Amino acid sequence: MKPRTIAVTGAALANLAFPTHAENRIDTIRPDAPELAARGELPVGVREMMFTNPDQVDVVNTGADGEIARYDRPLTVEVWYPAASGTIPGGTYDTVIRDGETTVTLIGRAARDAEVADGTYPLVIVSHGYPGNRWLMSPLAENIASKGYVVASIDHTDSTYSDQAAFGSTLVNRPWDQRFVIDQIAALEDDLGTITDAQNAAVVGYSMGGYGALIYAGAGVTQASTEYEWGAPQGLLELNMNGTDSHARLADNRVKAFVAFGPWGNNTGFWDGSGLAGVETPLLLIAGGVDDVSIYDSIRGIFEGTVNTTRHLLTFENANHNAGAPMPAPLESYATSEKLGWAPFEHYADAVWDNVRMNNISQHFVTAFLDQYLKGQDRSAYFDLAPVAGEGVWDVDDAGAPTDAHTYWEGFPNRSAHGLRFETKQTGE
Repeated sequence: MKPRTIAVTGAALANLAFPTHAENRIDTIRPDAPELAARGELPVGVREMMFTNPDQVDVVNTGADGEIARYDRPLTVEVWYPAASGTIPGGTYDTVIRDGETTVTLIGRAARDAEVADGTYPLVIVSHGYPGNRWLMSPLAENIASKGYVVASIDHTDSTYSDQAAFGSTLVNRPWDQRFVIDQIAALEDDLGTITDAQNAAVVGYSMGGYGALIYAGAGVTQASTEYEWGAPQGLLELNMNGTDSHARLADNRVKAFVAFGPWGNNTGFWDGSGLAGVETPLLLIAGGVDDVSIYDSIRGIFEGTVNTTRHLLTFENANHNAGAPMPAPLESYATSEKLGWAPFEHYADAVWDNVRMNNISQHFVTAFLDQYLKGQDRSAYFDLAPVAGEGVWDVDDAGAPTDAHTYWEGFPNRSAHGLRFETKQTGE
């Protein structure tokens, strides 16, 4: 007898009794997660903040010629932070998915508007893709906040699911949004400002957020990229061009580390060797080995070209553009969207890798990287790895202590480090 095949339509899927809380959780840690993926000991609070950057160029409303429009640029920011002892964990986030219409509730651990913890904590900026929103990388944001970081995730105007507009706005504004939010949080005089060490910061970006992070880190764009027809009008991208006074103004010694997931731009000529050589701050690149959006070989080109800093490249073999950054696809994203003509699930998921697994691996490596460069903790053991995870040897004695033959990836349980590569280059290489 042949096995029965059951076809489930989007409408039928919506009526099935799925465990929606389990599907839409952003805080899941798998039993096989690497060591530093575990949540920290601190409870987490979260609050929404609104900032306005006055008198900015309005790329969306600037034409191919004529007057350059200006406006006060609004930015909504979700801030996760260490909360006071005794804070009861648990909270939800109400948002929309990739189609900009379908509402979804995400389940996490952060308590809305909780009292802040004692102490001071480094600042981490999180910057989504195009389009995206401030919750796209919420698993990482909540996770690292529990380990003693203040994490500010930006809704980039003209680039969210709800207000997606001309791509040129994203090209011009990304690094300046990132810097502006650091400036604004550094200027806070409230309880959150009291616990935030904005002089000790990092920027984490995905796709176009990674593009912005690289520009902020010192990789000014090429002249050619400022002239693309589909880019920013009237040469407005020259603001971020290598060798200009305007790009030089982005230099910021408060930022001690940059993380770029699948950074877009090198695949379309936005950087050359001179631009990439401008990065002098430690850099962690995370990519899918078959990324066909930012193009994996182009991401490797960033790794090869940033010769003036220590940098790492973590590769998820056979993963595409969604490697490591997006939250697990919400249940509501499984059905085909009439607006998009495809299931928004594709925006979050990978055909080969489980999202939670990728999120856990990213949490592990990002934690090690931030601890190393923002807290001065020695995390070198988590970076000194056999380049191909599957070639590591698990060899421990009867007491469970590693022998001299043990080369398995630090922090990974036995049989769990497969399908990954980790490479490091030092300054000058």
